[in-house]
Amino acid sequence: MKVMIIGGFLGSGKTTAIQRISKQLSDAGNRTAIIVNEIGEIGLDGETLKSPGIMTQELTSGCICCTLKISMQYTLQTLEEEFRPDVVIIEPTGIAFPGQIREEIEAMGLSELSFTPVVTLVDPGRFGTEAKEIPRFIETQVKEAEILGINKVDVAPAEIVIATEKMLTELNPEARILKFSAKLGDKQFEDLISHLALPGIEKPSQDKKNSIEISEVSAHSVLYTLKSFRLNPEEGSHFIKESLQAIRDRVKEINPEFIGHIKLSLKLPDSMIKGSVTSSEEAPQLEFIPRKNEKLELRLLSAITKVPKDRLTGIVESTLEEKLNESNVAFEKKEKKPHGTLTKISGITKKK
Repeated sequence: MKVMIIGGFLGSGKTTAIQRISKQLSDAGNRTAIIVNEIGEIGLDGETLKSPGIMTQELTSGCICCTLKISMQYTLQTLEEEFRPDVVIIEPTGIAFPGQIREEIEAMGLSELSFTPVVTLVDPGRFGTEAKEIPRFIETQVKEAEILGINKVDVAPAEIVIATEKMLTELNPEARILKFSAKLGDKQFEDLISHLALPGIEKPSQDKKNSIEISEVSAHSVLYTLKSFRLNPEEGSHFIKESLQAIRDRVKEINPEFIGHIKLSLKLPDSMIKGSVTSSEEAPQLEFIPRKNEKLELRLLSAITKVPKDRLTGIVESTLEEKLNESNVAFEKKEKKPHGTLTKISGITKKK
């Protein structure tokens, strides 16, 4: 069983990259499984990565490099016994340390295990281009990587890409640096896939770190099931955009320079609309996915730097419920209990 670890900070484009990689592996006849780790209580990216012939598992409410190590071991053992994948792709939460994840997996005693080079993706438009400006936990992600992927070069100015490459070289001169657009799947992205066919190199053991404590990131996720929802795709896109802008602006009042990820997905009968914001200055980015859905749902995952969790929870839920009320949508809010089941904790909103 070959393990690919593709890390990177929140919003670096991990899910898009893994979508392309997993499809190519599956099309080539590889039995492929994906493990998605979300810091929030309710997963969102697992829905996006679902595809025929590819097994997808979600691990939520923590980070697999520190607080969810036992869950990670159980998931890998179960996949090995029941699915027998050729390749397992791991998408850690955006604050995880990919090198530490590899060390933990190596210690699990799984049979016939090998690793591809550890990858950390970087969005060049997200941070300053001086190494001293990079948060400590992101610096660790960069230093633990064997391949550093500068993603989103299709939208980042060339001078920023060059400066980012220089900064990454200063932090990790031994890593191979690749520049590409996972969204476009360009030739440079194909180079990444080629490099992932090579074996990874074991690095010296590091002191174990708690990524959640170091990152100072607060997280909250929520799921609403929707009733009497009559918005068309265009109206749904507007709903997503307006909600993300409102949440961003309210979070910005607490931390004007926040970074992180606010992800919102809306399931309509014939499509899913996804939107995201990754910093205080970014406009919402939207994606439309044609897909039949039995349930109508609204899911949000937020993970933000230096905003108290109770304040983040209040902002997220009050904003979404205000927007749902404005749209005359009846809803039920669901909460994930510790044992993993979702239960109703609020009633249906009254229409105006």
